[in-house]
Amino acid sequence: MNLTLNEIAEAVGGVLDGPGTITASGYSIDTRTIKAGDLFFAIKGPHFDGRDFVGQAIAKSASGVVVTAGNFESGPSHGVIKVLSTLEALQSLARYVRRRWAKPIIGVTGSVGKTTTREMIAADLARRFSVLKSVGNLNNEFGLPLCLLRAGPPQNIGVLEMGMSAKGEIRKLASIAEPGEGVITNVNPVHLEFFESVDAIAEAKAELLEGLVEPRRAYLNNDDPRVRAMAQKFVGRVVTYGIQSAADFKVENVRDLGLDGGAFTVHHAGKNLEFVLPLLGRHNIGNAVAAIAVGVSHDVPWNDIRAAVREMKPEKMRGQVVRFREGFVAIDDSYNSNPKALTEMIRFCGSLQGYSRKIIVAGEMLELGNDAAELHRVCGRDAVRAGAALIIAVQGRARGILEGAREAGAKAEQLKFASDATEAGELLAGTVREGDVILIKGSRGVKLEQALNALRAAFSLEGR
Repeated sequence: MNLTLNEIAEAVGGVLDGPGTITASGYSIDTRTIKAGDLFFAIKGPHFDGRDFVGQAIAKSASGVVVTAGNFESGPSHGVIKVLSTLEALQSLARYVRRRWAKPIIGVTGSVGKTTTREMIAADLARRFSVLKSVGNLNNEFGLPLCLLRAGPPQNIGVLEMGMSAKGEIRKLASIAEPGEGVITNVNPVHLEFFESVDAIAEAKAELLEGLVEPRRAYLNNDDPRVRAMAQKFVGRVVTYGIQSAADFKVENVRDLGLDGGAFTVHHAGKNLEFVLPLLGRHNIGNAVAAIAVGVSHDVPWNDIRAAVREMKPEKMRGQVVRFREGFVAIDDSYNSNPKALTEMIRFCGSLQGYSRKIIVAGEMLELGNDAAELHRVCGRDAVRAGAALIIAVQGRARGILEGAREAGAKAEQLKFASDATEAGELLAGTVREGDVILIKGSRGVKLEQALNALRAAFSLEGR
């Protein structure tokens, strides 16, 4: 939304120095990606101070800068807005824009599957609406406001992802975005380093429902007992979905299509409708039915929703299938990991037919708190049960995966430890052969995409 510096200063409670009629055509907190005409918010972080980059922003033709203090002079083509807190100013402006835009917003949160579910919802709604949606991983106190500031006249509905690592964060995001609808995918042992229990994580996720405005509609995963329980305290309309449990949108007759995804039936309001989803794993069918429920609730025709689901493609490093001319396949799920997500993908690999060996490359899972050791061991036991011929654990506490695998009967020659992703890639490149399928998954901090890069360097991709 294009706003004048006068409007912005008033919206954020700041003091403007310079010409107030200049219009900001965009908004930025990073001078590496700032564009001419953007307004630069000089955010102060734990390892940097945005005020150090004000000169760069102005040199790149920023329309203005928002600062807390400092001797920064305005000019004929840029203004300076002084505020008490640049982060609060960014959030206040986002709320101001959201209210001026005044279109429906759907918030999406959960321990696993937020981004995929967000993309599926946006794809379904795009069949009828012009959709404002979160970009990449912009789902926190900085990213969500930046997404809202992209709202403009052509868009008439929004789908915003909301992440968190502490209590109160989703409540804050909801107060900025003011969503009328909320989707909660699941609650799992993620970020346990910052929470005393999984129940505490559930309470933090439920902040989204507490922050909903009219029409107050919640889409809840009935297969997850903690999410299901949220309906009891929610004052508004509840729409349920699930695979295992009775629900308003109930998945039935799931058919495994291997690396081509899956097919399933959705039973709703007395009808049975068939879908094909080209994403891997049963968990993605759960994400898809959440998106289907949102689409139907917004009167998107069933055939349009079916087409959108069929055309879904995995986000980068989130279940991408990488085929090599040498006759093996890698599943790149290296963007992030947690015990539930890793277990789901291990089980999926175990179900695959036609491969001579299943190889699991599992990176350390971070932020698991006191339960980290046992949670890693559980995944190792699951890998053995899934028939893994080789397990490569990468970095730190991932050794626990190997311990769990030994407990489940794995032999020493099946187990390898790599201190980092580069070493894991070298191990893979020296081991992989025709007929293998490889799962590569780890927490973002492990950077397991580097292991896949080693395979790309040593072998040839199909189609090239």
